[in-house]
Amino acid sequence: MSKHNKVINYITSLQVGTKISVRTMASNLNISEGTAYKGIKECEALGLVTTIPRIGTVRIEKLERKSEHMLTFGEVVNIINGNLVAGKDGIHKTLNQFVIGAMTPEAISEYIYEGCIIIAGNREIVHRLALEKGCGVIITGGFKCSEDIKDLANEFKLPVILTPYDTFTIATMINKAMSETMVKKDIVLVKDVMDIQYPFLKTEDKITRLKELTLEASEALFPVVNDDMKLVGVVGLRNLSSKIGDDEKIERIMDKNFLFLEIGDTAAYAAHLMESQAMEFCPVNYNKKLVGVLKRENIIRALKRVSNQLQVGENLESIILKKFNCEKREDKVCFSGKIVPEMLDPIGTASWGALNMLLTTVGMLAIKERDTINLIVDNVSTYFVKPLQMDEKVDIYAEIMDYGRNSCKIVGRSFYKVEVEMNNGKGDLIAKCMMLAKAIRS
Repeated sequence: MSKHNKVINYITSLQVGTKISVRTMASNLNISEGTAYKGIKECEALGLVTTIPRIGTVRIEKLERKSEHMLTFGEVVNIINGNLVAGKDGIHKTLNQFVIGAMTPEAISEYIYEGCIIIAGNREIVHRLALEKGCGVIITGGFKCSEDIKDLANEFKLPVILTPYDTFTIATMINKAMSETMVKKDIVLVKDVMDIQYPFLKTEDKITRLKELTLEASEALFPVVNDDMKLVGVVGLRNLSSKIGDDEKIERIMDKNFLFLEIGDTAAYAAHLMESQAMEFCPVNYNKKLVGVLKRENIIRALKRVSNQLQVGENLESIILKKFNCEKREDKVCFSGKIVPEMLDPIGTASWGALNMLLTTVGMLAIKERDTINLIVDNVSTYFVKPLQMDEKVDIYAEIMDYGRNSCKIVGRSFYKVEVEMNNGKGDLIAKCMMLAKAIRS
């Protein structure tokens, strides 16, 4: 067994909540501290451990994709710059909701449940009720915590956090962090959709093995790795020639210049990269090692997932767009609304970026009105943008000017050319752009 696998197996065997030391692990496994550190970082990416300042590295349950962006109690300590005084064994637990303890002790039990954290001042009876209900506690205003509450928190393995800030400030900080994590949760990454069972070849394999694998897997291209699983090239039957015998090694004919993705790349970025390069296949790396492959069908599945999922968190685009009304007028899609404060630049006029976002969004919606497909924006040419003030009414019109097959002649790909215009309330032309979008069909 390799040292790399030893580290992962060791960490996997530890109980949830166990604190992990690089020095201790290196001594137990008879490996260098550098190897142990690299193994911990890889396990952190796999969701097996988490590192919390002032606490250390802790073994946690492997999180599902849907919950890996939820806050933990340990992260809350860092967000509010708090001091963890009890319940250190529970810092790896996830936070579902926060509650402000501003009600009477009799009524508070209706608002708290396991997985919450309650924000309160020096109200010991509220702290006790929260811990008994399975909640963490944040004590605001710089107040101290009694020894009885500390003992109870350690018994139930629930954190008690002290902070000098007031309750409103703490609630605002946690709410902002939870909103940001919900937006992140909606983003589909390469690691969510890649094929981890895709076959690969080694540099020492013979060309005979390439031919056999092509028949077995019915694939045209394969990644090539060395003995350490480091990605060194790609190869397929297209690399063969009559001058090369079947006993030659793969490393002699493989392509050494190739594009690859990382597991943390977004599916949208991967789609743009693969479409722009007309790629049907792309290896996926983590720490310079092959961990999977992304194919065109994986990208289509990812884009469908993005379009079908419910948006829970709010980003800037969703905040602006919900202030606009959409309707279809003749053959055009029209957005009507007003310039809102979120769109303003430092000098008080609508920013170039916000107006361009509106133009491209309306263009995309015009295409989707005609056909429900997966789209990526390939090019946007903005001819001009005139200044607009806050609360000024605008109408944005989009019209499909052209539709056809892409010049690359790959089946399943086509393009849409859309012209988008923006008028102010008086009917004056304020902005105009031409957008080219690629459609990806299964």
